[in-house]
Amino acid sequence: MRILVTGGAGFIGSAVVRHIIENTHDSVINLDKLTYAGNLESLHQFEKDKRYYFEKTDICNAIELKRIFEQHQPDAIMHLAAESHVDRSIDGPADFIETNIIGTYTLLESARSYWNNLDSARKKAFRFHHISTDEVYGDLEGTDDLFTEETPYEPSSPYSASKAASDHLIRAWHRTYGMPTIVTNCSNNYGPYHFPEKLIPLTILNAIEGRPLPVYGDGMQIRDWLYVEDHARALYKVLTEGKIGETYNIGGHNEKANIDVVKTICQLLEELVPIKQKKIGKYVDLITFVKDRPGHDVRYAIDATKIQRELNWKPVETFETGMRKTVEWYLANETWWKRVQDGSYSRERLGMETK
Repeated sequence: MRILVTGGAGFIGSAVVRHIIENTHDSVINLDKLTYAGNLESLHQFEKDKRYYFEKTDICNAIELKRIFEQHQPDAIMHLAAESHVDRSIDGPADFIETNIIGTYTLLESARSYWNNLDSARKKAFRFHHISTDEVYGDLEGTDDLFTEETPYEPSSPYSASKAASDHLIRAWHRTYGMPTIVTNCSNNYGPYHFPEKLIPLTILNAIEGRPLPVYGDGMQIRDWLYVEDHARALYKVLTEGKIGETYNIGGHNEKANIDVVKTICQLLEELVPIKQKKIGKYVDLITFVKDRPGHDVRYAIDATKIQRELNWKPVETFETGMRKTVEWYLANETWWKRVQDGSYSRERLGMETK
């Protein structure tokens, strides 16, 4: 297949691209606007691969999308391009409305026009896979409740509201126009190449630099953590084996309070990089509780029974094995994250050409 991956230079998108190129015979067209979180250095090994193409394009640009569809003739779409940081959405929601809602609409209409003109065999085989988040479901009040594919939407932040809107657009285009769409909603991802503003990489990097480890409120917000490579494997399985019109929840079966995530990282670093700063005794001494963010959901937890039952997928990594791999990766890839921190990766990306 020729698979168009939007947002392929991002954290989850780059994991998807790596999975496809390294484990299948498919080709990838990576469509990415290269905002602050888009980093082509996460895919540097494929720059000369004949099955990999890069297009620096905004999904809101209908003219460019038309050209890309006509030029590359994709057999499927995996739509991951999105603004995804909750704090940024609170500070400035406009970008989230533009990319996540208007961008998804523009991509859908471009894909529909392209799909309508395919021959019958390719039209039947075509897939539009929309990748979303468990945050669209809102907050779980009970300690034993789980998000299922039937859980009503109650988004809490501008980010999750914009993703909820995009999910509704995908389903509406399936019902109204017959577009062959599939939706997945995932829990919190972590792993290699994660942008350092997110909790886990921020904690790792702040700790090894002796900086404070900020934790919102009392740190008891619970999330279900999914190793990004497990997620990439699940997404490809849904694309190739999932049923049109269906939704699949993808979770890691790893519910952890934020404070416990931070403490786990500190414990791993004590083993891997014994602390040298004389001002503190242990990494956990760097933990600093800060004012909670507005509308902060207390608990998310995914019921991933459906994807396991129907598609025979379940995560390979436990929280312990995945977190160890993640910490070890950041320790071994200082060049990557230092170039993100100092902005040098973003200065160079402006000169990237389409291949």
